Amino acid sequence: MDQHLISLARAVKRRRRARHPTLWLFTDERRQPDLLATIAALPRGISGVVFRHDGAPGRPALARQVAALCRSRRITLVIAGDWRLAAALGAGVHLRGGVPPQSRYRGTVNTASAHDRGQMIAARRADASLLFLSPACATRSHQGASALGPVRWAALAHRCRVPVLALGGITGAVGRHFRAGCAGFGAIDALSSC
Repeated sequence: MDQHLISLARAVKRRRRARHPTLWLFTDERRQPDLLATIAALPRGISGVVFRHDGAPGRPALARQVAALCRSRRITLVIAGDWRLAAALGAGVHLRGGVPPQSRYRGTVNTASAHDRGQMIAARRADASLLFLSPACATRSHQGASALGPVRWAALAHRCRVPVLALGGITGAVGRHFRAGCAGFGAIDALSSC
């Protein structure tokens, strides 16, 4: 785990007196061979998990294991794109591209990802309580996509009425460049090695 990124997330939590987690693990079945060990290594008090694992066999069973682990460690959990699973687990919902689920279910924390201003507006209208603005930097998740960079990222984040977290290629080395208006960080690779 990227200890410098964890330190940055702790600093954001203190500086902003944030009630929400400031360090979020985005799950990825290809890049996290032992998801439960990865979640168990997340720091308490600042962490959240966006459970994706869309193509994983036995996704609901794995999600139940993840939910139990998150509850025991007081880590916030949101389920990407599946409000029914989120409701069954008592978790929040993660809206992809700000698109709301076809349900009125609202978890304790509802997050959204956005890649442009239109998606940010959609997320706000869908009542997202946190927004991940991506790709902040070049990333394997969006190969070939144009990274926002710190200046464009901050300009977009400044226009949002909900806390905005940096996602996409985030490490401790680059996270320090996203302090202006940054309410935290989301990562895959920087948090995946135990």
